[in-house]
Amino acid sequence: MMIRQIDISRPDGSLRGLAAGEAGPALVLLHGWPEFSAVWRPMLPALSRSFRVVAPDLRGFGDSLKPTEPPDIESYVADLTAVLDAWDMPVAGIVSHDVGAQIAQAFALAHPERVLRLVFANCPYPGIGRRWVEGRHVNEIWYQSFHQLPWVAEMVGSSRAACRAYIGHFLSHWAADPGAFDPVLDEWVDTFMKPGVLQGGFAWYCAVNETRLAQINEGPQPRPKIAAPSLCLWGAEDPLFPPHFAEGIEAYFNEITVEVVPNAGHFVFFERPQYAATRICDFFGVSGP
Repeated sequence: MMIRQIDISRPDGSLRGLAAGEAGPALVLLHGWPEFSAVWRPMLPALSRSFRVVAPDLRGFGDSLKPTEPPDIESYVADLTAVLDAWDMPVAGIVSHDVGAQIAQAFALAHPERVLRLVFANCPYPGIGRRWVEGRHVNEIWYQSFHQLPWVAEMVGSSRAACRAYIGHFLSHWAADPGAFDPVLDEWVDTFMKPGVLQGGFAWYCAVNETRLAQINEGPQPRPKIAAPSLCLWGAEDPLFPPHFAEGIEAYFNEITVEVVPNAGHFVFFERPQYAATRICDFFGVSGP
């Protein structure tokens, strides 16, 4: 299995990432924060046997373009459209979580004709509502406001040690096994220390701030249902998106199945790659890994 680098031109720069596989249904993988396309490497060998896979760095992340102003959700949706067009994917399945899961939902609402099926992990959706801050959970989401401060990227990136401590905290705290990312932590720090990458990721939280506050202040937000058949693999030990957050998700999808995954936290696709790849293949009706 050969992993290839991709480079997709956009009006304000280029999107970069990874691709694998030569045949089968098209599959796009959308990462979250604090991540970039490399988070999909554990699953790429299995998925590339049955799919044509593309895993871009989202705008602001990894080696993709860095916006000079906080983008809006439409910018991320337009980027995904460009990825599909560049790789001759009129219709594709989308596998996503965290930041990527919000982009996937926005894309599915804007372009339902281009979505084959959706697979999520620990999916943020408008029905979480006030649960974001109920009880002691506000202590888990402090970073979403912190990332909007104008000096935070400078502080976190002030030294390699500071970046390692900050990024490493979330990777260890949100995973079921605190050491799950230890073998790749240096690569993560190298990437986030590149110019603009910290701020590029933080820009997402500026882009969705008003939507997030509406969910917190007003409760679940109305939205049309997503038509594409969907599967959500929910890590049983995710402190950020605990399994009870899935209650009510069916109000936002025509057809969705939620499966709680043991021995997994926030990063189901990284922590349980073989399990997740098998379930993805099953869901799309293709031969498994």
